[in-house]
Amino acid sequence: MKLDALLLAPPAEVARRAEELAATGVDGLFTFEGPHDVFLPLALAAATGCDLYTNLAIAFPRSPMHLAHLAWDLGAQSGGRFALGLGTQIQAHVERRYGATWSSPVARMAEWIAAIRAIGARWQDGEPLAFEGKHTRHTLMTPAFDPGPLPTGPPPIWLGALGPKMVALATAEADGLLIHPFTSDRHLLAVTRPRIVEGRHAADRPADDLTVVGQAIVACTSDPAKQADLDLAARWMIGFYGSTPAYAAVLETEGRGHLHPELRRLSREGRWDEMAALVDDDLLDAVVVRGDPAAVATRLRDRYDGFADRVAMSTPGGIADEDLAALVTEVHA
Repeated sequence: MKLDALLLAPPAEVARRAEELAATGVDGLFTFEGPHDVFLPLALAAATGCDLYTNLAIAFPRSPMHLAHLAWDLGAQSGGRFALGLGTQIQAHVERRYGATWSSPVARMAEWIAAIRAIGARWQDGEPLAFEGKHTRHTLMTPAFDPGPLPTGPPPIWLGALGPKMVALATAEADGLLIHPFTSDRHLLAVTRPRIVEGRHAADRPADDLTVVGQAIVACTSDPAKQADLDLAARWMIGFYGSTPAYAAVLETEGRGHLHPELRRLSREGRWDEMAALVDDDLLDAVVVRGDPAAVATRLRDRYDGFADRVAMSTPGGIADEDLAALVTEVHA
């Protein structure tokens, strides 16, 4: 099982931070759609030798052609170590933050995947570009805009999926599936894993034909005095995710479904600190993988070993490089 770390730093510090993370022994680096661009840091991290992926790039504000060019260039720069991780986000962010349009997210995502693949087939194998869908259309590719084939082939497309319809799409059409970091052991066993297995069976795909990226919110430190601060940051993240209707199912699995309406109300009022205070210790333990490197490694293996190919760690309170290196050693052992 491979272990991946979040690459997050101001643009001027990204290259140095990528080298520092690579030195801990992590297998991969990923970015998310946060305060900085999701693609640029990976271009600066290509020299590290780590696997690279977006986790996630929001698909709909970008055309499939934009995404195809970005993925192609990062695939070339990294020597084939880049995967294009895509997600939908929620309607409010797509429309009000990105100024893009929202409609039929599952059907639209299916077209984005198919369109990116059609563009890649044109560049890689010279096939005519003739993709015409309901939501996007790509029928023109002249030599001036064709980057040519990649020695390693088109970059794989991984899809962030949570609900049954998106999981079914990911298991049928994507090269990989990114499990959402807001989860628990119980929710994984009762809902997510059976849903993925069912989707693979329905698509008649063997397990090794779909890359599964497990994710976890991690609060890891070898210094007990710092654990409370990391836990607080994790509580804030649970409150943030728990306020979103799409993620309420995790709270319901943990017997905390009643928290969602209150968290949603507080988020609309911008009362973020009060949201974190609603996350009790039992919910924190159920969702967050926490403790020293040895304890975190054991919990990650218990949660994902034998099912996920790699694990992406979301560390809202940060993690010291020495603790990350110790965690990597424990997981690899």
